[in-house]
Amino acid sequence: MKILIVEDEPKTGAYIKLGLTQAGFTVHVAKNGWDGLHLALTEPYDLVVLDVMLPGLDGWEVIRRIRLEKKSMPVLFL
Repeated sequence: MKILIVEDEPKTGAYIKLGLTQAGFTVHVAKNGWDGLHLALTEPYDLVVLDVMLPGLDGWEVIRRIRLEKKSMPVLFL
């Protein structure tokens, strides 16, 4: 399972990534809304863990743009 974490707090992103990686998941981390949107639109992810308050684009705008591109993927908001 491939998971994208979009989180601007380095410690939080690293902590979530560590736990999910240890559980056997493939995890990528984006540190802002623009990078998260780019990855979500160009890579196949099984789940996106998305912070609401992000630099660049906030989490609500990221998910809105993902849905506009007709991408259907589960999203878990932090």
